Amino acid sequence: MDQNRHDDNLSLLGQSKATQYPTDYAPQLLESFVNRHPDREYLVTLRCPEFTSLCPITGQPDFAQIIINYIPRQRMVESKSLKLYLFSFRNHGDFHEDCVNIILNDLVRLMDPRYIEVKGIFTPRGGIAIHPFASYADDEHQELARQRMLAAMADK
Repeated sequence: MDQNRHDDNLSLLGQSKATQYPTDYAPQLLESFVNRHPDREYLVTLRCPEFTSLCPITGQPDFAQIIINYIPRQRMVESKSLKLYLFSFRNHGDFHEDCVNIILNDLVRLMDPRYIEVKGIFTPRGGIAIHPFASYADDEHQELARQRMLAAMADK
C-alpha cells in the first residue's frame, strides 16, 4: 500500500478554489481522517490563537486562544476543517463556557477519541479573564481526566 495515499475523502484540504469562510456556526465542516497509528497512544495538541465569538447579550466580540489536546483512537481531525469550523464561531453568540463545551462535544462526535480536552484562554473584558476547560475520557482514561481537571483548577 502506498503510504502517501489517503482515502479519507477530505473535501477541504488542498481545495484549489478560494476557501469559503462560513458566516454561521457550522459543525458540518469538521472532517476526519484515519489514524495510521491506532495501537499507539500519543498526544496531539492543536493551538488556535485567533478564535473569535460574540457575547450573546451585548454582541461584542470575544477573542481567545483555543487549545485542544487529544489522544486519538481510529480517527483524527483534519486541521483545515478545524480552522474553518472554529472560524464559524465568529458570528456565533454564546458564552465562553458554552463555546468550549460545544467544541468538545463536536470533536468527540467526530473522532471518538480516547481522551480530549479543550481550553479557552479568553482575552479579559471588563477586567475579568475567563479560561473554561472541558474534557472527555473513555473508561481507560478517567484517571487522566481527573488529573487534568485538577491541574486546570490549579493553573494560574
